[in-house]
Amino acid sequence: MTKIITADQAAALIKDGATVASTGFGLAGWAEEVAQAIEKRFLETGQPKNITLMHASAIGDWKERGTTRLGKEGLVKRWIGAHIGSSANMSRLVAENKIEAYCLPQGSILHLFREIAAKRPGLFTKVGLGTFVDPRLDGGKMNSMTTAPINKVVEFEGEEWLFYPTFPINVALIRGTTVDENGNLTMEKEGPLVEALPLAQAAKNSGGIVIVQAEYLAKAGTLHPKAVRVPGILVDYIVIATKQE
Repeated sequence: MTKIITADQAAALIKDGATVASTGFGLAGWAEEVAQAIEKRFLETGQPKNITLMHASAIGDWKERGTTRLGKEGLVKRWIGAHIGSSANMSRLVAENKIEAYCLPQGSILHLFREIAAKRPGLFTKVGLGTFVDPRLDGGKMNSMTTAPINKVVEFEGEEWLFYPTFPINVALIRGTTVDENGNLTMEKEGPLVEALPLAQAAKNSGGIVIVQAEYLAKAGTLHPKAVRVPGILVDYIVIATKQE
Protein backbone atom coordinates (compact mmCIF):
# COMPACT_ATOMS: atom_id res chain seq x y z
CA MET A 1 0.00 0.00 0.00
CA THR A 2 1.31 3.47 -0.86
CA LYS A 3 2.65 5.38 2.12
CA ILE A 4 2.68 9.15 2.58
CA ILE A 5 6.00 10.15 4.14
CA THR A 6 8.18 13.21 4.64
CA ALA A 7 11.16 14.08 2.47
CA ASP A 8 13.46 13.16 5.38
CA GLN A 9 11.83 9.75 5.65
CA ALA A 10 12.25 9.28 1.90
CA ALA A 11 15.95 10.10 2.14
CA ALA A 12 16.33 7.49 4.88
CA LEU A 13 15.07 4.78 2.50
CA ILE A 14 18.13 5.10 0.24
CA LYS A 15 20.76 2.55 1.21
CA ASP A 16 24.51 2.75 0.81
CA GLY A 17 25.58 1.65 -2.66
CA ALA A 18 22.09 1.94 -4.14
CA THR A 19 21.48 2.72 -7.79
CA VAL A 20 19.23 5.79 -7.79
CA ALA A 21 17.66 6.97 -11.05
CA SER A 22 15.74 10.20 -11.42
CA THR A 23 13.52 11.96 -13.88
CA GLY A 24 14.37 15.51 -14.82
CA PHE A 25 14.81 18.03 -17.60
CA GLY A 26 16.33 21.19 -16.20
CA LEU A 27 14.26 21.32 -13.02
CA ALA A 28 11.10 19.86 -14.58
CA GLY A 29 10.37 16.44 -13.15
CA TRP A 30 13.09 16.78 -10.50
CA ALA A 31 12.19 15.99 -6.88
CA GLU A 32 14.05 18.94 -5.37
CA GLU A 33 12.69 18.61 -1.84
CA VAL A 34 13.69 14.95 -1.65
CA ALA A 35 17.13 15.86 -3.00
CA GLN A 36 17.50 18.50 -0.26
CA ALA A 37 16.67 15.83 2.32
CA ILE A 38 19.24 13.42 0.85
CA GLU A 39 21.86 16.15 0.97
CA LYS A 40 20.94 17.03 4.57
CA ARG A 41 21.06 13.39 5.71
CA PHE A 42 24.47 12.86 4.12
CA LEU A 43 25.94 15.98 5.69
CA GLU A 44 24.60 14.99 9.12
CA THR A 45 25.22 11.22 9.08
CA GLY A 46 27.47 10.35 6.13
CA GLN A 47 24.68 8.29 4.57
CA PRO A 48 23.73 7.27 2.01
CA LYS A 49 27.20 6.77 0.60
CA ASN A 50 28.64 5.43 -2.64
CA ILE A 51 25.40 5.55 -4.60
CA THR A 52 25.14 5.38 -8.38
CA LEU A 53 23.18 8.36 -9.71
CA MET A 54 21.58 7.96 -13.14
CA HIS A 55 19.49 10.36 -15.22
CA ALA A 56 19.06 11.22 -18.89
CA SER A 57 18.84 14.97 -19.44
CA ALA A 58 20.63 17.75 -17.56
CA ILE A 59 19.12 18.38 -14.12
CA GLY A 60 19.78 21.71 -12.45
CA ASP A 61 19.63 25.48 -12.63
CA TRP A 62 23.41 26.00 -13.02
CA LYS A 63 23.40 27.26 -9.42
CA GLU A 64 22.37 25.24 -6.36
CA ARG A 65 19.27 23.29 -7.33
CA GLY A 66 19.22 19.96 -9.12
CA THR A 67 21.80 17.18 -8.94
CA THR A 68 24.46 19.61 -7.72
CA ARG A 69 22.91 19.04 -4.28
CA LEU A 70 24.13 15.46 -4.47
CA GLY A 71 27.58 16.43 -5.68
CA LYS A 72 29.27 15.60 -2.39
CA GLU A 73 32.39 13.47 -2.22
CA GLY A 74 31.40 10.12 -0.73
CA LEU A 75 27.69 10.45 -1.46
CA VAL A 76 27.92 9.58 -5.15
CA LYS A 77 30.36 6.93 -6.34
CA ARG A 78 29.25 6.72 -9.96
CA TRP A 79 27.36 9.09 -12.26
CA ILE A 80 25.63 7.98 -15.46
CA GLY A 81 23.94 10.58 -17.62
CA ALA A 82 23.86 12.58 -20.83
CA HIS A 83 24.64 16.04 -19.47
CA ILE A 84 26.37 17.19 -16.30
CA GLY A 85 27.10 20.86 -17.04
CA SER A 86 24.19 22.29 -15.06
CA SER A 87 25.46 20.58 -11.90
CA ALA A 88 28.55 22.45 -10.72
CA ASN A 89 29.41 20.21 -7.79
CA MET A 90 29.01 17.01 -9.77
CA SER A 91 31.07 18.45 -12.62
CA ARG A 92 33.83 19.34 -10.17
CA LEU A 93 33.94 15.82 -8.73
CA VAL A 94 34.30 14.39 -12.23
CA ALA A 95 37.01 16.88 -13.19
CA GLU A 96 38.92 16.18 -9.97
CA ASN A 97 38.73 12.41 -10.60
CA LYS A 98 36.74 11.77 -7.42
CA ILE A 99 33.79 9.88 -8.89
CA GLU A 100 33.32 7.50 -11.80
CA ALA A 101 31.40 9.10 -14.65
CA TYR A 102 29.85 7.92 -17.89
CA CYS A 103 28.43 10.36 -20.45
CA LEU A 104 25.98 8.51 -22.70
CA PRO A 105 23.44 9.57 -25.33
CA GLN A 106 20.22 10.79 -23.71
CA GLY A 107 18.06 8.59 -25.91
CA SER A 108 20.13 5.50 -25.13
CA ILE A 109 19.62 6.06 -21.40
CA LEU A 110 15.87 6.47 -21.85
CA HIS A 111 15.64 3.33 -23.98
CA LEU A 112 17.74 1.48 -21.40
CA PHE A 113 15.12 2.34 -18.76
CA ARG A 114 12.55 0.65 -21.00
CA GLU A 115 14.73 -2.43 -21.43
CA ILE A 116 15.15 -2.69 -17.66
CA ALA A 117 11.38 -2.27 -17.24
CA ALA A 118 10.76 -5.09 -19.73
CA LYS A 119 13.35 -7.35 -18.05
CA ARG A 120 15.19 -7.71 -21.34
CA PRO A 121 18.96 -8.36 -21.34
CA GLY A 122 19.96 -4.95 -22.64
CA LEU A 123 19.80 -2.25 -25.28
CA PHE A 124 21.07 -2.66 -28.84
CA THR A 125 21.67 0.62 -30.65
CA LYS A 126 23.78 2.08 -33.42
CA VAL A 127 23.80 5.50 -31.76
CA GLY A 128 27.34 6.32 -30.69
CA LEU A 129 29.24 3.91 -32.91
CA GLY A 130 32.50 5.55 -33.91
CA THR A 131 32.15 8.32 -31.31
CA PHE A 132 33.59 8.72 -27.80
CA VAL A 133 30.78 6.44 -26.57
CA ASP A 134 32.25 3.54 -28.58
CA PRO A 135 34.26 1.32 -26.19
CA ARG A 136 37.01 1.09 -28.81
CA LEU A 137 37.53 4.81 -28.17
CA ASP A 138 36.50 6.14 -24.72
CA GLY A 139 33.37 4.13 -23.99
CA GLY A 140 31.71 7.23 -22.56
CA LYS A 141 34.20 7.37 -19.68
CA MET A 142 34.82 10.93 -18.50
CA ASN A 143 37.95 10.59 -16.38
CA SER A 144 40.81 8.22 -15.62
CA MET A 145 39.23 6.59 -12.55
CA THR A 146 36.34 5.37 -14.68
CA THR A 147 37.63 2.04 -15.97
CA ALA A 148 34.83 -0.55 -16.03
CA PRO A 149 33.13 -0.90 -19.44
CA ILE A 150 29.46 0.06 -19.55
CA ASN A 151 28.85 -1.16 -23.10
CA LYS A 152 30.41 -3.31 -25.81
CA VAL A 153 30.37 -3.71 -29.56
CA VAL A 154 28.57 -6.82 -30.79
CA GLU A 155 27.86 -8.16 -34.26
CA PHE A 156 24.34 -9.23 -35.25
CA GLU A 157 23.25 -10.21 -38.76
CA GLY A 158 26.55 -8.95 -40.11
CA GLU A 159 26.21 -5.48 -38.57
CA GLU A 160 27.88 -3.78 -35.61
CA TRP A 161 25.79 -2.63 -32.66
CA LEU A 162 26.49 -1.03 -29.31
CA PHE A 163 25.09 -3.18 -26.52
CA TYR A 164 24.30 -1.83 -23.04
CA PRO A 165 23.54 -4.60 -20.51
CA THR A 166 20.66 -3.88 -18.13
CA PHE A 167 21.12 -3.64 -14.36
CA PRO A 168 18.79 -3.19 -11.37
CA ILE A 169 17.49 0.23 -10.34
CA ASN A 170 17.01 0.27 -6.59
CA VAL A 171 15.30 3.66 -6.23
CA ALA A 172 13.37 5.77 -8.73
CA LEU A 173 12.77 9.42 -7.87
CA ILE A 174 9.97 10.97 -9.92
CA ARG A 175 7.83 14.10 -9.67
CA GLY A 176 4.32 15.02 -10.66
CA THR A 177 1.65 17.57 -9.81
CA THR A 178 -1.18 15.74 -8.04
CA VAL A 179 -1.09 12.31 -6.44
CA ASP A 180 -4.04 10.57 -4.86
CA GLU A 181 -4.04 8.41 -1.75
CA ASN A 182 -3.47 5.31 -3.88
CA GLY A 183 -0.40 6.76 -5.57
CA ASN A 184 -1.94 7.62 -8.94
CA LEU A 185 0.03 10.54 -10.33
CA THR A 186 -0.95 13.35 -12.69
CA MET A 187 1.26 15.97 -14.34
CA GLU A 188 -1.02 18.85 -15.28
CA LYS A 189 1.49 21.50 -14.14
CA GLU A 190 4.66 19.80 -15.33
CA GLY A 191 6.47 21.22 -18.36
CA PRO A 192 7.45 17.94 -20.08
CA LEU A 193 6.13 14.52 -19.06
CA VAL A 194 9.70 13.16 -19.01
CA GLU A 195 10.39 9.46 -18.35
CA ALA A 196 8.38 8.98 -15.15
CA LEU A 197 6.41 5.95 -16.35
CA PRO A 198 9.23 3.82 -17.82
CA LEU A 199 11.52 4.70 -14.91
CA ALA A 200 8.91 3.68 -12.35
CA GLN A 201 8.37 0.44 -14.27
CA ALA A 202 12.12 -0.17 -14.38
CA ALA A 203 12.51 0.24 -10.63
CA LYS A 204 9.52 -1.95 -9.78
CA ASN A 205 10.64 -4.70 -12.15
CA SER A 206 14.10 -4.52 -10.53
CA GLY A 207 12.60 -5.12 -7.08
CA GLY A 208 13.28 -1.49 -6.19
CA ILE A 209 11.11 1.30 -4.82
CA VAL A 210 9.45 4.32 -6.43
CA ILE A 211 9.30 7.61 -4.54
CA VAL A 212 6.98 10.32 -5.88
CA GLN A 213 7.17 13.99 -4.99
CA ALA A 214 3.99 15.91 -5.77
CA GLU A 215 2.48 19.29 -5.02
CA TYR A 216 -1.05 18.22 -4.13
CA LEU A 217 -2.65 15.22 -2.43
CA ALA A 218 -6.10 14.13 -3.66
CA LYS A 219 -8.64 11.71 -2.24
CA ALA A 220 -8.63 8.23 -3.72
CA GLY A 221 -10.94 7.92 -6.70
CA THR A 222 -11.14 11.65 -7.47
CA LEU A 223 -8.62 11.84 -10.32
CA HIS A 224 -9.78 11.40 -13.90
CA PRO A 225 -8.26 8.12 -15.15
CA LYS A 226 -7.09 9.72 -18.40
CA ALA A 227 -5.12 12.32 -16.45
CA VAL A 228 -3.06 9.68 -14.63
CA ARG A 229 0.45 9.39 -16.06
CA VAL A 230 1.86 6.91 -13.53
CA PRO A 231 -0.56 4.41 -11.97
CA GLY A 232 -0.51 3.93 -8.24
CA ILE A 233 0.41 0.26 -8.54
CA LEU A 234 3.92 1.43 -9.43
CA VAL A 235 4.28 3.91 -6.53
CA ASP A 236 5.57 2.95 -3.10
CA TYR A 237 6.00 6.28 -1.30
CA ILE A 238 4.56 9.77 -1.64
CA VAL A 239 6.19 13.01 -0.53
CA ILE A 240 3.99 16.10 -0.64
CA ALA A 241 6.26 19.10 -1.17
CA THR A 242 6.21 21.74 1.54
CA LYS A 243 8.59 24.25 -0.07
CA GLN A 244 7.94 26.54 -3.00
CA GLU A 245 11.08 25.46 -4.86
